[in-house]
Amino acid sequence: MQAITEDGTEAQAVDEGVGTPILVLHGGMGDRTVWQPVTDLLRDRFRTVRLERRRYRMDLPGVATMAQEVEHVAAIAAQLERPVLVGHSSGAVLALEALVANPGAYAGAVLYEPPLVIGAPLSDDKLAAAREALARDKPGMALSIFLRDVVRMPAPLAWMAGLLVGRHPEYRRRVVRQLDDNDAIDALGVRLAAYARLDMPILLLGGDKSPRHLAERLDALERTLPHARRLLMHGQGHTAERRAPDRVAKAIATFITEEVAPR
Repeated sequence: MQAITEDGTEAQAVDEGVGTPILVLHGGMGDRTVWQPVTDLLRDRFRTVRLERRRYRMDLPGVATMAQEVEHVAAIAAQLERPVLVGHSSGAVLALEALVANPGAYAGAVLYEPPLVIGAPLSDDKLAAAREALARDKPGMALSIFLRDVVRMPAPLAWMAGLLVGRHPEYRRRVVRQLDDNDAIDALGVRLAAYARLDMPILLLGGDKSPRHLAERLDALERTLPHARRLLMHGQGHTAERRAPDRVAKAIATFITEEVAPR
């Protein structure tokens, strides 16, 4: 699926299945393939559309605003009939902004641990060292710093992730996009007042093994959103779409069946 946006760039997505449409927005460092294990379990009952997020498209200029990413979401959503947005991590923040920009275009949303700003910025001055590492052509080190200091992943795990990415040419190029992604979220500031006006069913997903600050951000959203349901996935962290796709697919399907379809 393709669509031309207002600024002339082309939005791209993979369109599979039939039924109630679901538009999936992947998280940082990823692409549309990351959520395929989940959508493979849904496309016999739902029309699943996986967006290739503009920010992580290597064929497009690297620096993109949140508003430009929202345009790509809207362009694909316009070809669907009020899809349910599914957003993961920074893709869930993007989903929130897409809902605010045009709430009538969406039937609901599933938000998996969005790192939205609820007080101080996500990174504040924590990315200076990561940017310096990028300037020295050490993207793996830059990602390790980001994961340790911003995501708050345990240092050994952050180091291992950075080591793996540093050896992978495709992911090396995505590190700068990840840092820009974080900056775009910080530039939004606290948006809870805008999110409080979202009058559609929303499922909040979280894992009990995720960094604590992500649960605190879900707490703030749960208090803010007028029609939110929350589901805690026991034994899971921030990557259940890869580690437990069956559980994520079941949560999405149940939510749509019980909360969205009856409307």
